[in-house]
Amino acid sequence: MPSWLEDYAPRRFDELAFSEKNRSAIEGAAISSNPPHILLAGPAGIGKTACWRLMARQILGPGWKSTTHVLQAKDLKGSAGAMARFEDFLRPEGNSSSDTLAGRSSLDAFDSTIITASVNDPPPSGKERQHEAERVPISRLIIIEDADHLGPKRQPYLRRMMESSTHTSRFIFTARSPSRIIDALRSRMQQIRISATSAEQIISILKTISGKNGLEVNRELFGDIAHIVAGNLRRAIIILEILGRKGQTDNRKNLQELVASTTPFGIQKALEEALRGRVHQWRWEKQGTRNKRVLKGALGALDEVMKNHSFNSEDVVLHLYRLLTTGRLLLSEQLQADLLESLARCDVKLKRSIHGRIHLERFMHEAAGFAQTHLV
Repeated sequence: MPSWLEDYAPRRFDELAFSEKNRSAIEGAAISSNPPHILLAGPAGIGKTACWRLMARQILGPGWKSTTHVLQAKDLKGSAGAMARFEDFLRPEGNSSSDTLAGRSSLDAFDSTIITASVNDPPPSGKERQHEAERVPISRLIIIEDADHLGPKRQPYLRRMMESSTHTSRFIFTARSPSRIIDALRSRMQQIRISATSAEQIISILKTISGKNGLEVNRELFGDIAHIVAGNLRRAIIILEILGRKGQTDNRKNLQELVASTTPFGIQKALEEALRGRVHQWRWEKQGTRNKRVLKGALGALDEVMKNHSFNSEDVVLHLYRLLTTGRLLLSEQLQADLLESLARCDVKLKRSIHGRIHLERFMHEAAGFAQTHLV
């Protein structure tokens, strides 16, 4: 059963939940006879992936899926053999070969009639892109998702490739924190900054989806969802789909229970341990036939939730912020203010660093210090 994210994904540029300025810039780049490299920057869940899919369809035509290559940069971060996997992606024939993915052409780029467009896959701009006879057509797109996680070692590799072998290919990058991408790459791309989806847009889209599915929805539920997701359209659609498939859209309490059940308890446990002064503790635990030294306290709980839920540092900051602002911990106003200020500093440093664990650890130590000060 396909998800509603797939069923109701935009099929045209004018269906993107972006500003008119951004939609015009995206469509203009996609229909250009010489499309630029693109950097789509913005927070999570706003439609960056949906956007590059429309661009790929417009630039490459009906057969776009066969010559669109996607690399999830976040999957490379901290993994063994990451550089080798990265090089294998860009040089499929091996490092000893002069052949690169960006340098390859494709026959259907020269003849758009090879693959016929289906009814469910129309050109996003309303008409197919026309190639200029004197220009070599673009036949391949290389998508780097979450490019801000590439790190400083891999980015220069892309810069050299963009300079030397992209006559028939183009790169599209997505990123939450474009400042982590080196200037040498950003200067070679058209950067489009996309803001979080407004509450009004989210409510309008949710009402459209619920109407198409014949849902009986509490009139205040749409506003509640828009408030909870804080601009994340993807999460809003997922929440509505869960409630809709369970037949629970008639009561706002069902939304509260869903959000509570999907909020990792480990984040709260980590903060509570820090406030008790137990940031960094080691204990011996018996595992099988051996005793093993295990990290406990706030950092142990933090490592556990990041591993079990596949969270990155930005996800942890988001959940900590929600935890502090919902009043579930019954903290004094001054302690809450100090914690939020410290968390804001942590968030700023995370955007400038690839070592998020260090800054989260510092936040936990500062939280322990604040708690001790206010208790005294």
